[in-house]
Amino acid sequence: MTADPTILITGGSGYLGTRLIADVLASGVDVRTTVRSLERAEEVRAAVRRAGVDDAGLSVVAASLTDDDGWDAALSGIADVYHVASPMIQSTVPDEVVVPARDGALRVLQAARDAGARRVVLTSSFAAVGYSPKPVREYDESDWTDPATPGLPAYPLSKAVAERAAWDFLEREGGELELVVLNPTWIAGPTLTASARSSLRFFTGLLDGTMSAVPRQRFGIADVRDVASAHIAAMHSPSAAGKRYLLLADGPTMTFLDVANVLRAELGELAARVTTQEMPGVEPVPLIIHNDRAKTELGFRPRPAVETIVETAESLRDLGLLARDA
Repeated sequence: MTADPTILITGGSGYLGTRLIADVLASGVDVRTTVRSLERAEEVRAAVRRAGVDDAGLSVVAASLTDDDGWDAALSGIADVYHVASPMIQSTVPDEVVVPARDGALRVLQAARDAGARRVVLTSSFAAVGYSPKPVREYDESDWTDPATPGLPAYPLSKAVAERAAWDFLEREGGELELVVLNPTWIAGPTLTASARSSLRFFTGLLDGTMSAVPRQRFGIADVRDVASAHIAAMHSPSAAGKRYLLLADGPTMTFLDVANVLRAELGELAARVTTQEMPGVEPVPLIIHNDRAKTELGFRPRPAVETIVETAESLRDLGLLARDA
């Protein structure tokens, strides 16, 4: 490995961040990663080792998306940046979510430009693509969630605003910096973290039996391992610069009830407490999301959604993250 990392990954303690760090290190490239507090450094290292990867090539530095301090040092000597971090703010007040997401993305892009970095691969979301109504719910990379959509929740609003701000920055003042954006759907798959985060909380609620009914919603599923691989492909593909890519498993989109039914059908006793009751409401309308660009240009070959669902549950069991007797 090289003595000085040329790769920066923000959000190193997160569900996707830990997986991406492990994959990049496994390829023989040193990594520098940011965390909000250095108290989480050992947590990141433990996650990497959990993947069977040597963490000797990893350095951990402190930098927050809500503060300018630390970013110039974090980007010093860095050529390529994976901006995975996203503010973890549970709020229904839009500005409390939108402002940190937007300003955090801009902090990273500005520091990357000033450091002379080559490319930033930014993790956005399908939330920035498909949360505005259409006569037919069929989406590709040309679609955008309109921030002015009535009743738009804070999370998709933050994703749409942050990604728009990133593209606007690149056009106005990005200089030679390149930008690629990845828009995964609902991410699931085996975790390397020692706690259940993000979408994993849905799985723990089902498997523990604490969720008595599932929401009525249709969505795509993206395996965290496939999303990490797509990030690496996006960094190395010359033609990816200036593009966004939707990431999800092949086949029809799913509902939360579909996920519950897969768990019940595939996992026997482990899924004995999984509910198959839905919350009151109308049946989710059909949804089509295209991943053709990612498959053609990035070589994206997603795992089947059923495999992702099953291995998510098995991962939570194996890591002791299910608060249950069984």
